Amino acid sequence: MILPSKPKIVREEGFSGAYEIDSLYPGYGHTLGNSLRRIILSSLPGAAVTSVKIDGVSHEFSTISGVKEDVIAILLNVRKLNFKLLDNGPYECVLSAKGVTGIKAKSIKLPSQVELLNPDQHIAELTEKNASLVMTLTIGKGLGYVAKEVLHKDKVDVGTITLDAVFTPIRRVNYEVENMRVGDRTDYNKLRINIETNGTISPREALEAAIHTMIQQLKAIVGFQEDRLPEEAKGMGEKMASHAAPDASEAGVMDEEDTADMQEGKEDDREALKIRIDSIDLSSRLSNALEKGNIRTLGGLARKSEEDLLKIEGLGEKGVLEVKEKLAEYGITLK
Repeated sequence: MILPSKPKIVREEGFSGAYEIDSLYPGYGHTLGNSLRRIILSSLPGAAVTSVKIDGVSHEFSTISGVKEDVIAILLNVRKLNFKLLDNGPYECVLSAKGVTGIKAKSIKLPSQVELLNPDQHIAELTEKNASLVMTLTIGKGLGYVAKEVLHKDKVDVGTITLDAVFTPIRRVNYEVENMRVGDRTDYNKLRINIETNGTISPREALEAAIHTMIQQLKAIVGFQEDRLPEEAKGMGEKMASHAAPDASEAGVMDEEDTADMQEGKEDDREALKIRIDSIDLSSRLSNALEKGNIRTLGGLARKSEEDLLKIEGLGEKGVLEVKEKLAEYGITLK
């Protein structure tokens, strides 16, 4: 079997990049593309704020005297912070401000093990001379998206507001497969992967990490646990591996099984895209807003951008964030 080429850099701009892998055996473009996309979305470590404690505030639906934003708006701004941890943490970081002023993320006092990537992120605005805001942020490390019910199984201190954590450093990832000529055959695959991160990791590092994760997972399942195998099964794996598949000079028609393998990634995604909005765990307010916006499936959501959703009455920034988190559970991103 002809082996594919190593990833080639097509484009790298800021936090986004595009990479191509050529000469993939027919069907392997979707097999590798779908697997790498899922690993990139779900299995790369990142940091996030997992809880917030605000002096004088007992719950997230409160307002603070002299502060323009309510607590929910402040929490939404906090969740936009991009941190990089040198170890697993967690760390408690304090933000303190008083008087008439705009508060940005750079006001947070951070230990040397924590790096803030977007210091100009707006947090809140104090509008009165005697106003003050003191917050303690807990920053931890993890994988993917973790609901607060899972993240905080133990009881927390009174006044601590727990948050769903979006640890993934990936903002967007998708892939495309097209046929290419290798020798006499024209049905080999070229895989193109597009990645955008939040800046805590480069898109190239994200792809490399995903490839290594896949390799480690596959290495772990090589062989069998049984001490003894039937005599006829001994060496079967080696024999099968030694039989090279037809090379590029052996033009031929794929059978039904090959065709099914090539479509596996597509079918997997299509099934997720067919899921109805009213069948997933979204608040009734969001479900109703999406219904009024004529969005009834995950596929309909995937065709919308964040700007499109913000135009829908009754959604707002908090609703869009909840929608993005729910989509991430299914390995889907907005347009």
